[in-house]
Amino acid sequence: MARRTFVSALVGAVCLALAGPLVPAGAAEAADGRPGSGDPRAAALRALTDAGAVGAIAEVRDGSGAWRGASGVSDLATGAPLRTDGRFRAGSVTKVFIATTVLQLVGEGRIGLDDPVERHLPGLVPNGDRITVRQLLSHRSGLWDSTNEKGGVFPDWSDPAVVRNWLDQGGLTRHITPARVVASSAAHAPKFPPGTGYGYSNVNYTLLGMIIEKATGHGYAQEATARILRPLGLTGTYFPGTATGIRGPHAHGYWTLPEGPGPEDRSDRDVTVASVTWANSAGEVISTLSDLNRFEKALLGGRLLPPALLKEMTTTTPIVIEGMPTGPGYGLGLAGWQLSCGPVYGHDGSVPGYSTQLWSSGDRQVSLSVTPRGDQAQIVAQMQAEADFLEQAFCGTGTGTGAGTGTGKAAGPAVQGPAAMAPRLG
Repeated sequence: MARRTFVSALVGAVCLALAGPLVPAGAAEAADGRPGSGDPRAAALRALTDAGAVGAIAEVRDGSGAWRGASGVSDLATGAPLRTDGRFRAGSVTKVFIATTVLQLVGEGRIGLDDPVERHLPGLVPNGDRITVRQLLSHRSGLWDSTNEKGGVFPDWSDPAVVRNWLDQGGLTRHITPARVVASSAAHAPKFPPGTGYGYSNVNYTLLGMIIEKATGHGYAQEATARILRPLGLTGTYFPGTATGIRGPHAHGYWTLPEGPGPEDRSDRDVTVASVTWANSAGEVISTLSDLNRFEKALLGGRLLPPALLKEMTTTTPIVIEGMPTGPGYGLGLAGWQLSCGPVYGHDGSVPGYSTQLWSSGDRQVSLSVTPRGDQAQIVAQMQAEADFLEQAFCGTGTGTGAGTGTGKAAGPAVQGPAAMAPRLG
């Protein structure tokens, strides 16, 4: 499905100044994490729900322990409180798991970074003989993104009547195979020749999932589970496949739809039960705050990849969109983002009803899950609040300098009015 298209290149410019050391996170969880506490991180979470989000949970982890906090509710119907150990859909954070799996196979000599796609998946995509595995990992293939563009595998999000009918007809729970995602992309001309630009495309990672299967004889979920989830003990994380629910305690996700001409004429549809088969190896993972932070720490700490491949993964090239540099850079499945106190590495993710941030400075990991809601202005405000939370968690300041979308993905709908209530996806 479509990530939000840009209202502007980013909500705000990234501050490049290095302002000093990162402030230490507190070891306590209970008191500091309550919405009414005086902890500035709790206040930064509360700013998300003040901006209209249904709820937000976060974990900040470093050598002194873990701080966890929550604001809002997990279910609008019952008003049940959020649990910081609950599961959520992590969206494109999945790409970090898949990229790590691919790079492990590169280290084993089973995949080459400069292998053409054609070698593994002959005849599947245009320019397959010139698109490399490296370009898939870094979103520089030029392949048209059938999950993000009008005319792809989903309806026209700019037409509320079409979207409402699609939801009412069970569109959100229909399965979409990886083959269909790729075929829909291949039916369109590439956006640019391979290696000549940056274009975030979920199709790149759909193809990487297929390449993993070709190289190993096992599905990407089986390989990532065996190589990453089990060794690290990430028991709260799994690939749902065709399952539409979320196991165990979890927050409900919502999709705001216009129901009339006025700004208050809208409804919040519960979209918790959904098929994310369209996202496949690009964005299907379900996880927890603690699991994501443990994964990020292990990855950047060198437990999952040899130094040379980790360096490849974290070497980022600036993202340029519509001729304008956005501030962040993208490597091989990891984005780099410059906060006011220094660089962080990680990824963001969004699928219907859920927005996720996972970032690390090396000695500190921060995971954030938000259940967004509202119109264009509210969503943009919530994205700014996500950035502010990252600034607070890493730098001890509340002056967020960017939209928190370090991948250069969409920050908000490009259209005004009812069509602005499109989902955050990808």
